[in-house]
Amino acid sequence: MSEITIYHNPACGTSRNVLGLIRHAGFEPRIVEYLKTPPTKEELRQLLAEMGIGVRDLLREKGTPYAELGLSDPKWTDEELLDFIQQHPILMNRPVVRTPLGTKLCRPSDEVLELLPVGKLEPFVREDGETVIDHGKRRG
Repeated sequence: MSEITIYHNPACGTSRNVLGLIRHAGFEPRIVEYLKTPPTKEELRQLLAEMGIGVRDLLREKGTPYAELGLSDPKWTDEELLDFIQQHPILMNRPVVRTPLGTKLCRPSDEVLELLPVGKLEPFVREDGETVIDHGKRRG
């Protein structure tokens, strides 16, 4: 596979598990630590279009300033919400993975398997001890 990119937060267990699954499949992705290097508004728009989701679907509430910023209020436009993500990148839910087979918010972590073009993988043990079984479900 030519290029895999993960928008990664190393402090997030789900993000670490997704990165581990990608590597378990034999790939070394391009890692974008989006808290250090946030995607531009244009990059966010592109990711959203590729995933087929709206800005609100990408927002993370837990562990973010979502509530204190009043982002549940429907008055905020998509452009304003993108501005908030630019100002507070922690608002972007993670991990987002892009491969030639698609782009997806990979929660739970085994969702990344749809984006990997390999045959069935050996079981993978996540950080919490749960085993991920690859059932061979792939896109494309």
